[in-house]
Amino acid sequence: MTARSLATAPSRLLLTQYAPEMTTPETSPTTERAGLREFLNYQREALVRKVEGLSNAEARLTPTSSQLSLLSILKHSTVWERRWFQVIMAGHTSTEEWPGSRSQTGEDVTFQLTDMDTIETVVAAYQAQIVASNEVLTTFDLDAPCAWPDMAHQNLRFVALHMIEETARHAGHADIIRETIDGRKGR
Repeated sequence: MTARSLATAPSRLLLTQYAPEMTTPETSPTTERAGLREFLNYQREALVRKVEGLSNAEARLTPTSSQLSLLSILKHSTVWERRWFQVIMAGHTSTEEWPGSRSQTGEDVTFQLTDMDTIETVVAAYQAQIVASNEVLTTFDLDAPCAWPDMAHQNLRFVALHMIEETARHAGHADIIRETIDGRKGR
């Protein structure tokens, strides 16, 4: 699959392949866990949809006063999915990127793109992390404390709610960037 075909494919196909329980806003979740998962998946899908139909160059544009691009937001979201669900909640180690996420100049390196980052690679990495995150969200008790010592007073419910909030915030940033690039609005 090319970057252009991936970017133009309907995101519901992109995301529901990895999160098959995703429902539409017209349905109502039957459990708290299902509600958390569905609301998070809804925001994840909104974020992925923002790169649909764009070239890799367009996805790297920073057309607003911030230095954010659609691709850098997706890359950042991938890193923090992994950090919150895999490292903070599940206790896995991630020597490549944790805990340092600031450059010597104070810049958040989780937004930095490399020449190897494309729509295809970044969306694929995000989808792979969604699978891992949903596994944690499905298998851990919602009241289970976070494994990361500094967050042991919080639980999986907190992590899921935090990730809904953060993903929605980034989807909002992505809305503004996408509208600035080509005028496209909405989910």
